[in-house]
Amino acid sequence: MTLGDDILKKINKKFEPSSNVPMRYRNYDLLLITDKEGNAVQLFMGKANAEGIIKGNRYARTLKYDRDGRLIKDHWERKGKAT
Repeated sequence: MTLGDDILKKINKKFEPSSNVPMRYRNYDLLLITDKEGNAVQLFMGKANAEGIIKGNRYARTLKYDRDGRLIKDHWERKGKAT
């Protein structure tokens, strides 16, 4: 399952640095893990159980910068099942 443009607009924003950000998208529960700059670097997408653990898919984001600090690569990749 690839991520669509609608969800990418929602998760590619800046969030609170070094935190877990729960949210909903359509009928999915999402959990974003952010880095120290506030960029989402991991995404868990699926259904949350009573304890808040999401069962579904796990995605990781690759962010690459050049020497001047400009973003040269921004890519989300599915890493497998989330349990």
